[in-house]
Amino acid sequence: MVPPDDLLTLENQVCFALVTAARNVVSIYRPVLEPLGLTHPQYLVMLALWDESPRSLGELAAELAMEPATLSPLVKRLEGQGRVTRTRRSGDERVLDIALTDEGRALRTQALRVPEQIMALVGMDADELAQLRDRLAPFAGRRA
Repeated sequence: MVPPDDLLTLENQVCFALVTAARNVVSIYRPVLEPLGLTHPQYLVMLALWDESPRSLGELAAELAMEPATLSPLVKRLEGQGRVTRTRRSGDERVLDIALTDEGRALRTQALRVPEQIMALVGMDADELAQLRDRLAPFAGRRA
């Protein structure tokens, strides 16, 4: 049990532990993703598109728990790299559909090595990472 006087110390804050862990995880991914030419946020976009493509910018933003205005520049950079296309939906010009290109689909083959490299770097196996992910799941995807 944490004494009441210690409840406001930095090291006892869940928010601080999560923020620093998230920052450190992203830094672990950086050298693994660099050979693929992806940043961590771009990798997340590609993961979502490898699951389902095409999809609207709004759908993609919702799945990634991002604002469309934040996601849009990421998608634009991926388009500049030749990995995705952005097209207005013919039935509704307000909707921007994001689809993988052949190059974007082919990148998935290279990305198959990412999980095993991350597991080696963090010293955890797939089951341990799944348990950690499941423990964090109640906090994931929530937006204020």
